[in-house]
Amino acid sequence: MTSLTTRAPAGTRGRAHTKPHTTPPRLFLVHLGLIAVGVVMFYPLAWMFGASFRDDSQINDPGLWPGDAFTLSGYQTGLDGLSGVPFWRFIANSLLVSALCVGANLIACTLTAYAFARIDFRFKKVCFAVMLGTLMLPHHVLLIPQYILFRQVGWLDTYLPFVVPKLLATDAFFIFLLVQFFRAIPRELDEAAQVDGCSHFRIFTRIILPLSKPALATTAIFTFIYSWNDFFTPLLYLADTELYTVPLALRAFIDTTSGSAFGALFAMSVLSLLPVLGVFIAFQKLLVEGIATTGLKG
Repeated sequence: MTSLTTRAPAGTRGRAHTKPHTTPPRLFLVHLGLIAVGVVMFYPLAWMFGASFRDDSQINDPGLWPGDAFTLSGYQTGLDGLSGVPFWRFIANSLLVSALCVGANLIACTLTAYAFARIDFRFKKVCFAVMLGTLMLPHHVLLIPQYILFRQVGWLDTYLPFVVPKLLATDAFFIFLLVQFFRAIPRELDEAAQVDGCSHFRIFTRIILPLSKPALATTAIFTFIYSWNDFFTPLLYLADTELYTVPLALRAFIDTTSGSAFGALFAMSVLSLLPVLGVFIAFQKLLVEGIATTGLKG
């Protein structure tokens, strides 16, 4: 019996499926459009950076760079702070509040999410639905009751109104995010640990948390950004200048002496962006992984 085999010429082996690399016109137009959108979105930041080196008389110049009007007076005035309090104090206050909020949110939300994802108890689905329902409750509805409560317990002009609610797992969005991630972890790991005599707490600390670094990083980053940029809560509870956070201090540059120190405002705004950018760049990989792997599986 004769077997027929077809062989490619020696010079053409390995090149049968090779095609010249070309960029389709549609893909080129998509990239061009994305670049244009990126330039439009980046322009305000670039203008603010350039405006931080101008004096107040030329602050309305639409150009990106001050040119001959270059000055560092905005940074000098801004770093001097407000009412004798240097601006570095406000940055330290914001870092302290943000760090406390991140720690409180991680502790409370992870424990609550583990209970919803791994422990069976009565009215579990009802409690989970009520928790999700709080996402539709406007924040402004709770402002007056919370303010009255915190005033009666003597928490005004302190950071307790920022941190204590986080310890009570009031951020339903992060609980939902972590629940979805915990549910994606195989339950066989829990069962194997229970056979070895592990309690729920040891399963939570030894198995669930080490496997949930992307979701934990996502929760921490978003909590940090929200706490760092929060303006309304400090405005409501803080009256002492020494306790001001960065957003409240930036607002004070506009009307400290019935005037407007726009150069100092933009200069300190540039400095206030650095911690947020640093956190995002440092944990960008975990942030993208956490968003991509949560919220898609119920």
